[in-house]
Amino acid sequence: MIFEPFTLNKKIKQLQQFIDEANNIVFFGGAGVSTESGVPDFRSKKGLYNEHDKEYAQYEPEYLLSSYCLYDNPKVFYKYYRDKLDARNIEPNITHIKLAELEKSHNLTIVTQNMDGLHQKAGSKNVLEIHGTAQVNYCRRCGREYPADYIFTCPDEIPLCKACANEENEYCPVDKAYIRPRISLYGEFLPPEYKTAVKKIKEADLLIIGGTSLAVAPANGLLYEFMGVGKKPEGKRLVVINKGETIADEKADIVINSSLGKVFSKIQS
Repeated sequence: MIFEPFTLNKKIKQLQQFIDEANNIVFFGGAGVSTESGVPDFRSKKGLYNEHDKEYAQYEPEYLLSSYCLYDNPKVFYKYYRDKLDARNIEPNITHIKLAELEKSHNLTIVTQNMDGLHQKAGSKNVLEIHGTAQVNYCRRCGREYPADYIFTCPDEIPLCKACANEENEYCPVDKAYIRPRISLYGEFLPPEYKTAVKKIKEADLLIIGGTSLAVAPANGLLYEFMGVGKKPEGKRLVVINKGETIADEKADIVINSSLGKVFSKIQS
């Protein structure tokens, strides 16, 4: 493991060497990748789950982004979603941009827990969104897709599919034809991208974990897909970039406790 007395610049130089020597890189990112663009995270002191708005005080934070809230209390779900998860005017930051550049010059895949689409907005193509994406909306009844901003621009409290408006189905009536984001809510399975992410991480010889405390399952299990059981396999390198401690630190070759922007601004593609 590489800890102090390495300075930040020395660690970044070592990371650059790892990137240049790697044949198969996976960047596994969490909320910390997007917070530097102004997207709030969930669990930090200033995160969404600690805002304690009076309007939502009676609800557990996870409930507000759960399938139970969507289907049993949709007015609350859509109000919270519109209030808190509107990233339409958010722009990619230096980390998103540098990763897009690295993808062009290296064999790099991005595995992200974020749903904001900022990696794609920065130009990345090889992106696996293991919690789904807010960039796609669809009718849960007929599957018809709607534009990324539809939920935010629709004047109705509960956005309903227009294509289903004149149809009746006793098993899924029109008033349940909600237009919802293609994200994995609490109480739902992860999308197929998760299995692809497992495969990509197993194949990687360099895993860079950035902007995540690895506190949430099953996403944190991806670390063990890379590490295997026990000692890290020969030839594999692990780098952690996070302001706080993570469960991966003890296994990492480099641990950088700094902002992602400060690190990636010095990385060359």
